Amino acid sequence: MARRTRNRRLIGTAVLTALATGAALMGVPAQAEPAAPAASVTVRPDPSYRQERFEGWGTSLVWFANATGDYPPEIREKLARLLFDDDGLGLNIARYNIGGGNAPDVRDYLRAGGAVEGWWKAPAGTTREDTGWWSADDPADWNEDADATQRWWVERIKDDIDHWETFSNSPPWFMTVSGYVSGGFDPSADQLRADAVDDFAAYVAGATRRLERAEGIRVDTVDPFNEPNTPYWGTRLGADGEPVGGRQEGAHMGPELQAEVLRALAPALRKAKVGADISAMDETNPGIFARNWDTYSAADRDLVGQMNVHTYGTGQRTTVRDLAKAAGKPLWMSEVGGDWGDGQDFEDMRPGLGLAQQIVDDLRELEPRAWVFWQPVEDYDNMKPGGESAKGGNWGSIQLPFGCTAEDTLETCPIRTNTKFDTARNFTHFIKPGDRLIGTDDTSSAAAVGRDGESASLVHVNRTADARTVTLDLSKFGEVSRRTTVTPVVTDAGGRLERKAPIRVQDRTAAFTVPAQSVTSFEIKGVSGVARDAAPLRRGHDYTLTGVQSGRAVTVGDDGTGLVLSGGTNWRLSAVRHDGGARDRYVFTDPGHGTRLAVRDDVPVAEPDTGRPGRAAEWFASTTGDGTWTLVNAATGRLLEVGGQATHVGAAVTTWPPNSGANQRWTLTDTSTG
Repeated sequence: MARRTRNRRLIGTAVLTALATGAALMGVPAQAEPAAPAASVTVRPDPSYRQERFEGWGTSLVWFANATGDYPPEIREKLARLLFDDDGLGLNIARYNIGGGNAPDVRDYLRAGGAVEGWWKAPAGTTREDTGWWSADDPADWNEDADATQRWWVERIKDDIDHWETFSNSPPWFMTVSGYVSGGFDPSADQLRADAVDDFAAYVAGATRRLERAEGIRVDTVDPFNEPNTPYWGTRLGADGEPVGGRQEGAHMGPELQAEVLRALAPALRKAKVGADISAMDETNPGIFARNWDTYSAADRDLVGQMNVHTYGTGQRTTVRDLAKAAGKPLWMSEVGGDWGDGQDFEDMRPGLGLAQQIVDDLRELEPRAWVFWQPVEDYDNMKPGGESAKGGNWGSIQLPFGCTAEDTLETCPIRTNTKFDTARNFTHFIKPGDRLIGTDDTSSAAAVGRDGESASLVHVNRTADARTVTLDLSKFGEVSRRTTVTPVVTDAGGRLERKAPIRVQDRTAAFTVPAQSVTSFEIKGVSGVARDAAPLRRGHDYTLTGVQSGRAVTVGDDGTGLVLSGGTNWRLSAVRHDGGARDRYVFTDPGHGTRLAVRDDVPVAEPDTGRPGRAAEWFASTTGDGTWTLVNAATGRLLEVGGQATHVGAAVTTWPPNSGANQRWTLTDTSTG
C-alpha cells in the first residue's frame, strides 16, 4: 500500500510548548556556568564503518493504546501528535499486541491497560474450565471486532507507519497450562500447552490477517514471543481462588518450545495468507537471547527473518550483533524502557540523560536496524508516589492517567512529558529512517550519514556536572566542502532542542561547548564520501592480530597449519567482499607462505590460498570504535578466539560462538611499510 513520505524537520520552541504540557517544558531555570574550565573530547565519526539503512524508531502500542483508544478526541489526538507527528517523537514503526485474553468469568486483575482483548469469541456461558471449544477454522470462534481501542490507534497512525509488527505476550487462556494469561503457577515452567502449539500458531496468524484486512495495513513481521525464557510471568491466586497477580500478560516458553512454535507458525502464516516474516524472540536481554538462539537448529533459525532483542540487560550486546551478522539477518532492538531517576519527576535531567546513553550504547554495540520503545506513554497514576513504587517512577516519556473517562478534558486528564521525551527527539529528529549509522570513537556519541549522501548527524550525551567542549573531527569523510556547516541543537535543564548558530568548519574540525547534563545533536551539512585513508582495515595492508585478553598475536604453528599464540604472523587483507559496510567480508592471507586464514571443521587453519576462498575463508569484522575487533567466520558464524582464555606462548587459537569475551576481541595492527 502507498505510504506517506515523512519530511521530518527541526521544531521551534513555540511549537514544542503548544504540543507538550507539564513542567518538563515550563521554563526550567538554566544552570549556572561551571566555575572550572570545561573538559574536552574529540569525536571522529567514521563513515568507512557504515551500517545498513536504518529503518527508524518505534513503539509497542499495547497498554497505552488499549487504555486511551476511546478517550475524548482532544486527548488522544494530542497524544498521537506527540508520538507520531514530525514535531513530536516522529515514530515510524509500530508493534501491535495480539491480546491473549482471560476467560469471560475471570474478573480483571491486570494493570490498567493490560487486559488487551483477545480475537476469540467464546460461546455464551463459557468459563475458565472450558478449554476445548475453539477452532481456528470456525468463523464463529473469531471476534472480528475485537480490541477496538488499540485498533483506533492503528487506524489513526497507519499513514505514519513504515513497518508494522504484530506480537504476542501470552496465548489465550484456553491454550495455557495455568488457564490464565498472566503466566503459570510455576513461572519457570512452559505455559503454552504442548497440545495447543498448532492452535496458538493459527491464532497469531489469524489475528494478524484479520487486522490487516480490517485496517488496510500490511504487517511486515510477526513475533509470537515476549521475553519467553524468563521467570517473570506467574499467576497467583487469592484465598477465594481468584487471581490476584501478576499484573500483565506473559508466558514462559523455553527454547525447545519456542522452536516448536516457529515450526508451526511458518505454515500457519502461509495458510492465513499473511506475507510477513517471522521475527524472534524478543528476549529480555542479549545474553538470554544468545542462549535461546544457540539451542535452535539451523532449520529453526532459517524460519526467522528478523532477530528481535530487548536491552533490559545490557551485557553481551556485541554477541547478538555478531550472531545477526553470521546469520545474515536484520536485527532490531525491539523493546526497552526504564526510569533512570529517583521518583516521578518531570524536570530532572537524569531520566533524559539515562535514556539518551541507553540509545547511544544500543546503537553502537548492537548495530540494530531499528530502535523501539516498550511504550513511551505510561500511566501517570501508576507512576506517581504510591503507584508502581513508594517514590513513583519515570517510566515512559509521556504520562497521563489511564483511568480517564469520556467526560474528561486536557485539563482534567492532563498529558505530561518528562526529559526523556526531549532527549529522545535529539535522536529521532536527526537520525532518520534511511540514514546509515556509522562508527565513532567516543562512547558518548552516536552518528549517522544522511540518505542524501551529503550530510551527517552526531548525537553527544554529556552526563557530567560540567560543560564539555566537543570537537568534531570530520577528516574521515571524503569531501568536506568550504560551505560545510555544523549546527548544534541542545537539550538541557534550560531548554529543549534549542538550535544554536552554525559553527564554522576549519581544517575539517568544528568545536562547540555543550552544557552540563545535556544531549546535543550536531547537524552536519556538506560532507560526503569516505577518505582514502579512513578505513582502519584496508585492502593490501598487512596486520598482526593480537588478542586483547592474552596480549599475544596469532601465529601459524610449527605444523604449518594450526594457529597459536606467539610473535605474530603478518596477515594481508587481500580481498573485501562488499556487503553493506559493517557487514563487509574480509579475506586474510599470508603471502610468504601462500596460505589464507580459514575455518575447517570449526578449527581455524592456515590453508593453501588456491582459487576462490569461499565463505570459510571470509570474515566479518566488528568494532565498537574502541580499536578492537571481533572476527566472525562467514561460513560457521563462530568467532576467532583464544581457547580457554590462555595467555602462554603456543596456546591454541580456536573458534567459538559469540559470547563477548575479551578472548574473542583482537587488535589489528597495520604493519605495512611505505
